[in-house]
Amino acid sequence: MEAAQQDPTAKARELQSAWYGEPLGTLFRRLIDDLGLNQARLATVLGLSAPMLSQLMSGQRAKIGNPAVVQRVQALQELAGEVASGQVSAADATRRMEEVRRSAGQSVLGGAAGTTTSGQQNTVKRAVREIQSLLRAISDAQEILEASQTLAGTHPELAEFLKVYGAGKTSDAVRHYEAHQG
Repeated sequence: MEAAQQDPTAKARELQSAWYGEPLGTLFRRLIDDLGLNQARLATVLGLSAPMLSQLMSGQRAKIGNPAVVQRVQALQELAGEVASGQVSAADATRRMEEVRRSAGQSVLGGAAGTTTSGQQNTVKRAVREIQSLLRAISDAQEILEASQTLAGTHPELAEFLKVYGAGKTSDAVRHYEAHQG
């Protein structure tokens, strides 16, 4: 099927994969399963209306328009990974989800970091999330990766920065940040 003839829902899911690494329906269903949520609770934690979450999940809408919501999605993905690995208990996960929800009016998710990390690590995560949010607000992951590839031969450090912060996982970006500070 030609791109011009492509189903709008399929096109939205394709765009979501480029921007977020996978269709939002897949990502949100995994968060629901991993964190023991229902769709209404996930919408509340993210600061979205239930209909907006449903539209994003079904591919009726392609993009999350609010960078702060994107940050909350990233915080929940990180939290889900910590729950899956056994680093965070169910009770701590519930508390941290409430902190993420309360951050709805903030651009930085300082409250999303766990109690097991130091204040310095919380600061690093906040800085990394701000960098990610800025990059992702101006371009999608595919464009950032293309820019990184273009720069790789002449400016490898800048290419790595774009790749890690613009299209990578928060945990990888935190490691990169810590390795290049001090």
